[in-house]
Order: sequence, then structure tokens, then C-alpha cells
Amino acid sequence: MKKIRLPLTKKDIENLRAGESVLLSGSILTGRDCAHKRICEYLDAGKPLPFSFVGETIYYAGPCPAPAGKACGSCGPTTSARMDSFAPRLLELGLAGMIGKGERSDEVCESIVKNCSVYFAAIGGAGALYGNAIKKSEIVAFPDLLSEAVYRFEIEDFPCIVAIDCKGGNIYKEKKHEYL
Repeated sequence: MKKIRLPLTKKDIENLRAGESVLLSGSILTGRDCAHKRICEYLDAGKPLPFSFVGETIYYAGPCPAPAGKACGSCGPTTSARMDSFAPRLLELGLAGMIGKGERSDEVCESIVKNCSVYFAAIGGAGALYGNAIKKSEIVAFPDLLSEAVYRFEIEDFPCIVAIDCKGGNIYKEKKHEYL
């Protein structure tokens, strides 16, 4: 299993291949439907965002409240397709990686390749496992959205699979690539 330190570098992204298992450690953002909608409303209105997407990895998740002694409660991935209408725009802003569950639209797959980024699949139903990998949690934007606010997590050995790589390799498609 490949260990990756976040933030992702271009070299990291270029060396990842669809189907590889990875352990991610470092800093990630979270965001779900409501946060993505608000981000795009800010962009449409010409308002500055309260954070930058450059080099960031976003986890499509909404954390449960933290029990005593923990940084976060259960925090499993949500269905990524719900963010597909927003993802290409955020990739254009420099988003390097996305973590979620399930397939992505053709438009998102093309944008991943165009922007040299990566999509990681997390395991649905493993929220407690992911919650234990979160070592620090803080809200960075939109606290009124509660669990759908944008959080910054510090994670350690967060297990994922490279689902869509920057060359177009895609575990959800049958198309084989010469480098696989």
C-alpha cells in the first residue's frame, strides 16, 4: 500500500494509477452539496472564498459530532455524483484531489485528466474507521451549515483506492489502459 503525504504534488498525482490502494496523511477539506452550492454562489457573485482550493484535496463527507477525546465522530463518504455539477469548476481553481464514493460523470472524468488531478474512492459504510483517522478538525467556512460546513481535517493513514487517475484510468470503466 502506497503512503501519500498531503498536500498532493504534481509528481504524486502523476505516479498514481487507478486501482492502487493508498493511505493518505496530512490536511484535507470537507464539503458536501450545501457547501459546494454556497462556494459557487460566492464565485458567481465575485465574492472571495474564505479559503483557497489550490493544491487541496476535498473529502465529500459531513462529520458526526466528536465523542469525548476524539477529533471527530463517524465520518463516512457521501455519493460523489452529487458534486459532479460543481467539480469541474473547482478543479479549474486548482483542486488537486477528491475523495468520495461512486462513479463520476464523463465531464468530471475529463476535467480530472485536463487538470492533472485525482479522485480517490473511500469505503461506504466505514464511517467509524474514517473518523478514527481524523486527528484534528476545525471549521474553515460556512459554520451555519453545521455538518455540511467546510472543515479542515488533519488525517493519518486514511485508506482509499485511486478510482480515477490523471491519465484517465478509471476503476468504474471496463476500458483498459496500456499502463495498467
